[in-house]
Amino acid sequence: MPPEGELREQAIRSLRKKHRFRRHAFVYVAVNAFLVGIWAVTGAGFFWPVFPILGWGIGLAANAWDVYGQREMSEDAISREAERLRR
Repeated sequence: MPPEGELREQAIRSLRKKHRFRRHAFVYVAVNAFLVGIWAVTGAGFFWPVFPILGWGIGLAANAWDVYGQREMSEDAISREAERLRR
């Protein structure tokens, strides 16, 4: 188990990443809603906002994975990998 100071630093880093992700998600929704609004006002032909929605969405999904999907490496996992590499 990491020392209390290191645990606090990890918690701070995690909270900052979550805050930045929420801001990223808000900007994504706001900008893409604006683009859909432009599309709707200008005649609603081909739905061109799909390109920034999907393209940026991939980046947002990667950001979400970084913040919420990955787990810290455990000492047990590190030991198993070290043992595997020794063979």
